[in-house]
Amino acid sequence: MQLLTFQSAQGLKLGIKTERGVIDVAAARSALGGHNQVVETIDGLCTTGTRALAALSELVAATQGHDGTASWLLREEDLQVGPSVSPLGKIICIGLNYRRHAAESGMAVPTSPVLFPKYSNTLAASGEAVPLQTNAVQYDYEAELAVVIGQQARDVSEDRALDYVLGYSNANDLSARDLQFRTNQWMLGKTLDKFLPIGPYLVTADEVSDPQNLAIRCWLNGELRQDSTTGDMVFSVAYLISYLSQYMTLEPGDIIVTGTPEGVILGMKEQVWVKPGDEIVVEVEKLGRLTNIMSEHVSPR
Repeated sequence: MQLLTFQSAQGLKLGIKTERGVIDVAAARSALGGHNQVVETIDGLCTTGTRALAALSELVAATQGHDGTASWLLREEDLQVGPSVSPLGKIICIGLNYRRHAAESGMAVPTSPVLFPKYSNTLAASGEAVPLQTNAVQYDYEAELAVVIGQQARDVSEDRALDYVLGYSNANDLSARDLQFRTNQWMLGKTLDKFLPIGPYLVTADEVSDPQNLAIRCWLNGELRQDSTTGDMVFSVAYLISYLSQYMTLEPGDIIVTGTPEGVILGMKEQVWVKPGDEIVVEVEKLGRLTNIMSEHVSPR
């Protein structure tokens, strides 16, 4: 399934993308009756995890006999989508996890995963403007594969780790390099507001199959900047889940952002940084396209 969220008068709603349109989960459940196990929000989906998918699949099956005039079947182009994940879980990011990216950054390939956090303030939706603050200038993009955990994981073996995945999304790990390298802790340059656009879909694990065999690309203003595959990862998705679970309990809804390939501005000889008005598009194979325009920061005061 391809799951998404969208804005409504009732707040952020959960939808399922189909060939006929987007199913408004809450509206379809109400109209069709029954389906008492169906979760109606992205928070409910992510915190319930893989156990919620069977009920959602049954709801999709129940809609098959209805035509496109049903009130709960919406046109995707009419929707303002939200982030494809819940803000309730941990956001764990992996640095230097592509061999050629480590090389272009002038850094050694790590022998253990490099970890840093992002927080819920960084989440943004596809189509949402991302403000660039005036207290930094070295803004950069990072196309990444995001992994959403689907069930509690602790001391998980690598060969079983993918069983704990709910789904995958595109992510853009935006970075302010001048803030990132101000100290030896990267956090400041990674945690500005809306600095983790993610979406537009949460694609369930069964539709992706092998996360180590996906094309990953990024365009800046229509120019292809990153063009690689997840096969260049230093540490695979399965390894990362297993590794993290040895030290912390991973909960349903937790997000692992798995690193970026070569092609970032940081690794270029002539560094022309991202600026307001620029468009960044991230595309991981099978996951759709994540598009954001950078904007000028406006202080709320």
